[in-house]
Amino acid sequence: MLQYLEYGFFVQALLAVALLSVCSAVIGTYIITRRMVALSGGVTHACFGGLGLGYFLGISPVAMAAVFAVGSSLGVELLSRNLKLREDSAIAVIWALGMALGTLFVFMTPGYVPELNSFLFGNILTVNPSDLLLFAAYAVLLAAFFAWKRRTIVAVAFDRDFATVSGLPVRFISYTMTVMVAVCIVLTIRLVGIMLLMSVMSLPMITAEVFCHRFMPVMIVSALVSLAASVAGLFLSTVIDVPCSALIVLILAGAFIIAKVAVLIRFRVFSSRRV
Repeated sequence: MLQYLEYGFFVQALLAVALLSVCSAVIGTYIITRRMVALSGGVTHACFGGLGLGYFLGISPVAMAAVFAVGSSLGVELLSRNLKLREDSAIAVIWALGMALGTLFVFMTPGYVPELNSFLFGNILTVNPSDLLLFAAYAVLLAAFFAWKRRTIVAVAFDRDFATVSGLPVRFISYTMTVMVAVCIVLTIRLVGIMLLMSVMSLPMITAEVFCHRFMPVMIVSALVSLAASVAGLFLSTVIDVPCSALIVLILAGAFIIAKVAVLIRFRVFSSRRV
């Protein structure tokens, strides 16, 4: 399989999954800790409205998806804070609105939309150097912000009310991390697609939580799990000729099931020995 490393597009795909693993570990650990998985799903599907509008207007669908992603993520925060709307209700509104607008704009776009399937289902092998550069710049920005505000981010993720009482800049952290989540989703859509993106943002983290219970260890282990599954999925998909993103998600799901069963068996064996 090492022969694939001779191809530039495959090396670019490997670099892309490495960046994806690191960024999704940071973002995913935050949204899992804050119980914001539904928000990432809402923003992901709201991006479809931006993609459809971009195709309809004849401009960059990724740029419009970014506008929709940031707008919808901030919209959920504003609706839940200012209108006293439950966060899950606000997410449902954003989710439904984005999908409906996307479907409408795609239908109104003249001709066939050739790249729509790549946004829906992803194709890591189509990543290009400009995508890598943009993703790398985002990774540096995310790492710098996390290093700067790590303790505050962790405090806000675990308990916003306590962080507010403690005088921490909760609103600044919440809005900034919400935008970071939205941008990460937009950059990742081309790699794994709208349909599977939530899995990449959550499965490595809940697998890491089987073994770890602190923020930083969960983030590190989830990055390693995501990287191993992504590299394995990329190589296997090339060999057996199946969609890479789907195979990565299946490997991640399998890793979670194996980890959970292993811990359960270990617990039962330990309990039986004590008896």
